[in-house]
Amino acid sequence: MKNEELNTPITLCEIFPPDDFPLYFYRQPSAPDLQVAPEHLDLQEIRDVPLFWFSGTGLSEEPSRSAHHAALEARGRTGSSGTGHTVFDLDYRPMFWSSIEEAREEYREALKHTTVAVGNKEECEVAVGETEPERAADALLEAGVQIAIVKQGPLGVLGKTADDHVVVAPNLIQVINGLGAGDSFGGSLCHGLLTGQSLEEMLTRCNAAGAIVTSRLECSTAMPTTEEIDLLIAGGDPNHGQTVEQMLAALRNRGVDAEATR
Repeated sequence: MKNEELNTPITLCEIFPPDDFPLYFYRQPSAPDLQVAPEHLDLQEIRDVPLFWFSGTGLSEEPSRSAHHAALEARGRTGSSGTGHTVFDLDYRPMFWSSIEEAREEYREALKHTTVAVGNKEECEVAVGETEPERAADALLEAGVQIAIVKQGPLGVLGKTADDHVVVAPNLIQVINGLGAGDSFGGSLCHGLLTGQSLEEMLTRCNAAGAIVTSRLECSTAMPTTEEIDLLIAGGDPNHGQTVEQMLAALRNRGVDAEATR
């Protein structure tokens, strides 16, 4: 959708490797993505798609909150096919909420419509009141999800279903910038769900996809290919030995090349 009154949101990220990448959001008084209202939705399409992904941030403000409620109510957990996935990216960002209690209420309601929940330990605390990974996963399963995924940072990722339990170790890789790692993890998760990968294979590939993005300077343009994920899992280097200085030089040259073609 297009909104002529609101500004395009801007996000700035500071880089303090290996594990501190604070984000600063400029989204006031609101952002266009939070202005999607129920009347903007194609509810039949939402029912029919094999996978529907939504995030906690979308629940933080009206009219987006009501749009999410309408979409989830229309879809149910598994869509019109009865075998689809509804994935809840817990994605808690406190600056978007008036209180953690408000977020907790919305998250617990949304879990009633969810087949897969994914988040870090802090986000699990908001959703189900648990930060210890095993207890958090169990609480998500008790809330009705089929697959609970808890990201543990340097300890890897935990996945649980009613019948399966997997802990995938982290990948040994030089961390440069963590921005976008969650998006890469999520993209690989969607691919795994849609192609019927086992829980262990899916989380191994998700972990590798996220790790590759952390080893690069950029975000959306740093997303890995299937071949790069395969390479990292096999013990190779998807960046082929490229240093931070070389990455920066490539970025600068890209800007020069773009200017020259104008």
